[in-house]
Amino acid sequence: MADAASRLKGLLEQVGGTPLPVRIRAWDGSQAGPPDTPVIVVRNRRALRRLLWKPGELGLARAWVAGDLEIEGDLYTVLGLLAGLIWERGEDARGLAEALRDPEVRAGVRGLVRLAGPALPPAPPPEEVRRPRRNLHTRRSDKRAISHHYDVGNDFYELVLGPSMVYSCAYWPTPDSTLETAQHDKLELICRKLALTSGQRLLDVGCGWGSMAIHAAREHGVSVVGITLSQEQAAYARKRVADEGLTDRVEIRVQDYRDVTDGPYDAISSIGMAEHVGAERYLEYAEHLHALLRPGGRLLNHQIARRPQRDESAYQADDFIDAYVFPDGELAPVGTTVTQLERAGFEVRDVESIREHYALTLRRWVANLEAGWAEAVKLTSPGRARVWQLYMAASALAFERNRIGVNQVLAVRTPESGASGVPLRARTWG
Repeated sequence: MADAASRLKGLLEQVGGTPLPVRIRAWDGSQAGPPDTPVIVVRNRRALRRLLWKPGELGLARAWVAGDLEIEGDLYTVLGLLAGLIWERGEDARGLAEALRDPEVRAGVRGLVRLAGPALPPAPPPEEVRRPRRNLHTRRSDKRAISHHYDVGNDFYELVLGPSMVYSCAYWPTPDSTLETAQHDKLELICRKLALTSGQRLLDVGCGWGSMAIHAAREHGVSVVGITLSQEQAAYARKRVADEGLTDRVEIRVQDYRDVTDGPYDAISSIGMAEHVGAERYLEYAEHLHALLRPGGRLLNHQIARRPQRDESAYQADDFIDAYVFPDGELAPVGTTVTQLERAGFEVRDVESIREHYALTLRRWVANLEAGWAEAVKLTSPGRARVWQLYMAASALAFERNRIGVNQVLAVRTPESGASGVPLRARTWG
């Protein structure tokens, strides 16, 4: 009988219909696959059972998070080699039911079942969110989803994000700049787009750990209300505000955006927040922000976008991201976002894509996590650290390959007079 690695390689190629681009080392120590490539270590048969019970991305993610699969070599290289098999198959890829009509595929699956051994499906790792996808984006469900992602522990986020404590795409002057410089430049860019001046009121929706609120108050003299659904974020942000001596100008609230009623504001920043709103709620979200602005007030919406599909009704959230990272999160094409903002009454004045900037940001976060791996595991769990490593590395590649993007949309509540207040040349191109 062939060794486990050779059998596994052959069966996977039989099911997938293409040569495996990486090397495999199985639980019995055997190896198979192309030399001089990274190695996927299949530590036990349970990894196969996870793949059989949940074929594709979610089964792989469960095996990775549980430690049933490991990688020797560069994680980015492995993800890049596997992307065409798992993440970039496109809308026309065969579904499992269709694939199983092929006798070769059926034979390969039967072989994998025999190799995996008889057993019930392994329980998902404890880091996985298990809940029905119904009643999405209520106040209660949004608070629960935000808590899952952001209440991991402020010490863990300090390790990953660095001193800036900004959890969104930075704005890089050069690829060799420091992360802190790039995050400072992003906050300043947003303040300039909003044309903030001393004495104005700014609402920061999804304020995180307070970095935007502190920057705007300290550097531009505005009064800021920052809102978040995370108790841990709010406590951390309030301490930072107090340490900066800005308690007279910055208020941090644990509050749902739907419950903010103390407008008008001169400007609103929404940085990495709208992805949590959901398609069904997005127009309501935009209309509420529009109502909170004074006539002539500006909104800066900084939001991740996905590529549009021919059939938008077929869109489904990424299995791994939904189960482990951003429960109930949804991405929309940038055109959809612009349309919804305009339907809410905004005049969209500028859309800037900064897709490559997010790839650079994510790679720095991954480097921070890997450099402090032992501490990250101690602060959370081995599974949680592996979730973040996979999520950020895979996302970096997705931005680099234009599978997803990120855009800053500047919109104005233009008054009836038509005077938007935006300069004739709002941007200069180098």
